[in-house]
Amino acid sequence: MFTTIYALATAPGRSGVAVVRISGPEAGSALASLTGRPLPEPRRAVLTKLRDPKTGDALDDALVLRFTAPASFTGEDVVELHLHGGRAVVTGVIETLATLPALRLAEPGEFTRRAFENGKLDLTEAEAVADLIDAETNAQRRQALRQMEGALGRLYDGWRERLTRALAHIEADIDFAEDDLPGGVADAVRPVIGGLAAEIAAHLDDGGRGERLREGLHIAIVGAPNAGKSSLLNALARRDAAIVSARAGTTRDIIEVHLDLGGYPVVLADTAGLREAAADEVEEEGIRRARDRAARADVKVAVFDATTLPDLDPATLDLIDRDTVVVFNKTDLATATDLRPDLSPILVSAQTGDGLKLLEEKLTEFSADRLAIGSAPSLTRARHRAALTECRESLLRALEAPLPELAAEDVRLASRALGRITGRVDVEDLLDVIFRDFCIGK
Repeated sequence: MFTTIYALATAPGRSGVAVVRISGPEAGSALASLTGRPLPEPRRAVLTKLRDPKTGDALDDALVLRFTAPASFTGEDVVELHLHGGRAVVTGVIETLATLPALRLAEPGEFTRRAFENGKLDLTEAEAVADLIDAETNAQRRQALRQMEGALGRLYDGWRERLTRALAHIEADIDFAEDDLPGGVADAVRPVIGGLAAEIAAHLDDGGRGERLREGLHIAIVGAPNAGKSSLLNALARRDAAIVSARAGTTRDIIEVHLDLGGYPVVLADTAGLREAAADEVEEEGIRRARDRAARADVKVAVFDATTLPDLDPATLDLIDRDTVVVFNKTDLATATDLRPDLSPILVSAQTGDGLKLLEEKLTEFSADRLAIGSAPSLTRARHRAALTECRESLLRALEAPLPELAAEDVRLASRALGRITGRVDVEDLLDVIFRDFCIGK
C-alpha cells in the first residue's frame, strides 16, 4: 500500500494563496486531525480553521477540498489545503503534517508518478505536466496542453494496436500452418507493416520541431569586431545583457538571453567578433566558440558595420546561408549608398532603434517556420525519437525476414519500443529518469 505524502504544490515564497496537497490512504485522517471536525463532502470547498492537533494552536483559516479515490489527480484520496501564502503559515502547516503518523514529505514528481502508476496518465501525458509547468511562451503552452490531453499517446497507442493485430496474424500463420487458414495470412500484413514504417519515418522527419519548441530556437549573432553585435543583443533583449565598448574584441565568451518572439521561445546568443588575427589566446578561444555556435545555430544573424560599406567582412560573408538574416547595423552613421540588395539586408541602428521592429518580425517568421505546431502532434523528447527509431528499424527487418518466426519477433520488438514511450510495457527503469526533474509538489 502506498504511504501518504504531502508537499507544497504551489511555488514557494510569499503569495496570496498557497496550496498544500496530501495524497494517500491517510489523507482524510490528516484533514480530520487538522480540523477536529467531520470530513467535508468530496469536491466541496469548505472554509475551516486548521489547528496543530497536539497543541491546539491555530495554524490558519483555510479553504479545504477533498477528493476520493479514484476520482483525483493521483487516483488516490487527495486533500488540498488552500492557505494564506505567508511563509510562516506554510511552514507551520508543513511542520504539523510532519508530526502526523503515516505521512511523509513527497519526493520531486511523486504526485505525478502516482498518477501514472494508478493509470490516470500515460508517460507522455506525465511528461507534458512538466512541460506545462516550465512553459514560458504561448507555443510551448499549446504543445504541452495538446500532449497532456493525450494527442501523442493516442497516436502511439494506435500504431501499437495495428502492430498487435499484425503480430496476431503472423503468429496464427505460424501456429496453424497445417490448418485451413486463408492463404498468405502473414503476407497480407506486409503492407500494414510497410505503411506503418513509412508513417513513423514521416513522424521522425520533422526537423526536431517539438524538441526545439521545448528548448527554444537557437539564434547566433555573428560578425566582425565592433559591428555592433552586443548593442543589437541588448536592443532586442531590451536590457543591458552584454557589455558594450568601442574597443574591439571585448566579447570573449558567448552571452545568451531568452526571448519570446511572437509566442515562440528563442535563445539569442552574442558571440566574439570574427577576425583572422586574435589579440591573445583568450580571444582566439572566443572566436572558435563563435564559429562553433554559428555552425550549431538554427538561425544566424550576420551583422555588418554599415559605416564600412561597400567593404564587408569576408569571414562573416562566408557564414551566410539560407538560415541567415543579414543585418547592416549603424545605419544612422553610414553614408554609403551601396546597400547590397543581393543580400536582402535589414537596415538597423541599435543605437536609435530604427529597423529593430522589422528585424524582430523577420526573426519571428523564422521561428514560426521552424516551430509552428501542425495538425499532427510533434515529438517532444529524445527518448521518444530513440524508441521510434528502434521501432522503425525493427519493422524494416520484419519486412526482410526470411522466416515468419523472425518477422514475428521483429514486430514484437517494434511493439515493445512503442509501448515504452507511453509506459505500457517495460518502463520501470525509465521512471526515475522521467520524474526526477519534476519539482516537489508536482
